[in-house]
Amino acid sequence: MSSLVAELWQNKQKQVVIFSSLAIALYGYDQGMMSLINTNYDYLQTMGISATSAWVGILTSVYYLGCTAGAIIFSAWADTLGRKEAIFVSLATSSVGNLLCFIAGLGNMRGAIALMFMGRVVMGFGVGGIDSVVPIYSSELSEDDARGRALAQEFQMNIFGLNMAFAINLGLTVALGKHSQWAWRAPIIIMQLFPILLMAVSSKFPESPRFLVMHERNDDAKKALDAVYPNKDKAQEMLEMLKANKKEEANVSWSEMFIPGQAQFHACMMTIMVQVNQALTGYGAVSVYGPQIFELLGFGVRESEFLSQGNYLSYLVLMTLAWILIDAVGRRPLMIWNSGGLTICFILLTICGYLSMNSYELGIDNMIPAIPGTIALFVATGNFGIGWLATVWLIPTEIYPTTARAKGTAVSVIVWGIANFIVTLATPIMFNNLSFWIFLVFAVTNLFAGGWTAIYQPETGGRSFEQNQEFFKEAHKAGTWRVGAVKDGQWRGMPLPRDESGEREPLLRRIEDQL
Repeated sequence: MSSLVAELWQNKQKQVVIFSSLAIALYGYDQGMMSLINTNYDYLQTMGISATSAWVGILTSVYYLGCTAGAIIFSAWADTLGRKEAIFVSLATSSVGNLLCFIAGLGNMRGAIALMFMGRVVMGFGVGGIDSVVPIYSSELSEDDARGRALAQEFQMNIFGLNMAFAINLGLTVALGKHSQWAWRAPIIIMQLFPILLMAVSSKFPESPRFLVMHERNDDAKKALDAVYPNKDKAQEMLEMLKANKKEEANVSWSEMFIPGQAQFHACMMTIMVQVNQALTGYGAVSVYGPQIFELLGFGVRESEFLSQGNYLSYLVLMTLAWILIDAVGRRPLMIWNSGGLTICFILLTICGYLSMNSYELGIDNMIPAIPGTIALFVATGNFGIGWLATVWLIPTEIYPTTARAKGTAVSVIVWGIANFIVTLATPIMFNNLSFWIFLVFAVTNLFAGGWTAIYQPETGGRSFEQNQEFFKEAHKAGTWRVGAVKDGQWRGMPLPRDESGEREPLLRRIEDQL
């Protein structure tokens, strides 16, 4: 144990992963926090709304519009003033938004719903900055064969944040009841632990060497690389490579991202579609409205809340498979395989939902469909975590030159914010109108997401940033975006490592290397 602590103390890359993980946990905490706040009677009364009011969805989803705006502002900040500064101000902003949510309606204060609305937007603004800049910062300080594992571990902490918030919320709800204001206010203010702790230690970490070289601060870049790589020769080699790459990279404008025919247009469209496809998996709705889904399957309110906690704990454990597999088999296979798994699970949930809702007429015990429906939901959660959580945040950090990377990840957060705003706003309406048929909608959208990925998504794992950018150049030459038609399908899979005899390294050995 002491040796592990000593290694962590000296290993700056692992420290960066922990720092980034706690920052990413902020988003997960908010998801878990709002799940039960939305069903707290005092919260609904304080806001002056009913449980079926559209305002329940609005107050949840407006957070994502804040994320969209934050991604634009803080990505520009990250390119001009630095990744670290952008992260620090993002954390401070999320802290202010959290405080506004906490005091909304406190002491019979007027304008509770307006203050909660403002707090959700401001907090989203800060978290949008975190979600757009932290993946860049982490990937730029990771080695090519470990980027996936690092980001997947960070997103496992996202699920830890979700579990932490839901457990605190559930515990306080059981202890104090749904009529207590502290059952919903306390989980909000506890969230302050994340930004305060991270702001306190942020000065201990190096700036991104790629950012420093981009701004011709080569001496500072050398110091940052020396901190990250104990091997001084490795640090010098990396510095020379970054300086050489900078000479080949031109500044990229926003218009070059969105105008067809421009160098970054293809990569930008890939970024947009990977986030759209994640939203189409439907899991954003499942994570926020989990208890309501279990109620739809026939469980009571309290049973549904405990089952939701169990589902989130399973989610946390299964995310381990994500960081074990993401650098061993690649991003693309995980997305395709798990879209298939999600499609099957949502079809099963449609059937189980129908049987549960009509159990009396059909003369069957309600638990007969409820149990397999619960298993299907648990499996669907695992499918999403393994295939669609970390991958969609990782890919945009791997396909752009340094001068466009912050803009690319900003596009990613913007699309994620808009897509999740729509999904979380529409989900309660869809539940009220479609009931269990909502699962069939998600089955179809997952089929689309998996099919699109199989045809158009290149494999970015196991390659340098520069090698991934080659795909878009080759696609332009070939006149097609279909992965299989670009350079004989070279980007359909990872460039697998080979052993001393020249044979491809077996999958089990590659998995073992991740442990």
